Amino acid sequence: MAPLPSGVLGSLDSTSDRAVFRQIADQLREAIDKGRFKEGAKLPSESELVERFGVSRMTVRNALSVLQGEGLVHSEHGKGVFVRPRPPVRRLASDRFARRHRDQGKSAFTVEAEAAGSRPEVDNLQVKEERPTRDIATRLGEPRKVLARRRRYLLDGRPVEFAASFLPLDIARDTPIAQPNPGPGGIYARLEELGHRLDHFDEEVRARMPTPAEVKTLHLAAGVPVIHLVRTAYDTEGRAVEVCDTVMAADAYVLAYQLPAN
Repeated sequence: MAPLPSGVLGSLDSTSDRAVFRQIADQLREAIDKGRFKEGAKLPSESELVERFGVSRMTVRNALSVLQGEGLVHSEHGKGVFVRPRPPVRRLASDRFARRHRDQGKSAFTVEAEAAGSRPEVDNLQVKEERPTRDIATRLGEPRKVLARRRRYLLDGRPVEFAASFLPLDIARDTPIAQPNPGPGGIYARLEELGHRLDHFDEEVRARMPTPAEVKTLHLAAGVPVIHLVRTAYDTEGRAVEVCDTVMAADAYVLAYQLPAN
């Protein structure tokens, strides 16, 4: 077995009270951070790490589990452990809902996918009338029923986001918004055509670990958190016309914001 190139990984500190497997994880993390292992690169095998550090296979596995738990690497059965790619999509909150995109017939997701050089897809689409949860009802001004639009977004075939939009039924019923494909520019373009010119959006964002259902829907690897975002759209009359509850794979997005300085 060929030795690892010199300088890629450091040495263990026998005088440290830090557990050996954590020291190995530290060495691998530093190598990833410094670009010694590029995105998508395969890490040294368990056997190579056992020989490099003179430790047991279980110690090496514990070290790799630490990095998987941090979302830095992922394992592929029978192939090895690989450095996880950085988020490919920059989600600029101040630009993604700009009217010029709707005027061009593009949804926010399409614009972001194009900027990332990726192929956008939507699947698992469900459109139905239902009674809102207490939270959704409160945000929308207490409608008795809403039109719910649920869908999953994919980039180059990889699931990255699951979203559910809720609109007051008196606005959305018997309109293109109730169709599986609402048309160019998406539901926001249709809302404006119906006279609800959009004025602003409020977003609440938090990070958390995913539920089992979210892991399955988004094909999340172990240790990858999600970004949970709830957005409320308001028209120029101050009415809440849509609430979108979105769960995103945290390793797929960078959330970017432009804030005024005055």
